[in-house]
Amino acid sequence: MAHCQITCVNMSHLGRRHEHITHVGNPRDWSRKLTVAEVVAMIRNGTNSFFVVDHNGHHADVHVVNANPPYIRTAKDGYYTDNLLALTSCPI
Repeated sequence: MAHCQITCVNMSHLGRRHEHITHVGNPRDWSRKLTVAEVVAMIRNGTNSFFVVDHNGHHADVHVVNANPPYIRTAKDGYYTDNLLALTSCPI
């Protein structure tokens, strides 16, 4: 299983909450952005895990929130964090 760093996100025009993240990326290491549905599937089937590094250098793992539809969010030490929302937008 690969442990992949997310460095940017794209949001829908509907808002700025975790549920509005549509794509994630890492332009330096990935050839394309991934949809949230792809990330959810990879986490659930164990092919990949994902993390974010905050401005202090701390790692926070990405988890699936079981909603309809499912979305992703980071957690550190058992507490949800806003690390994904703090990332810059992915290039188009």
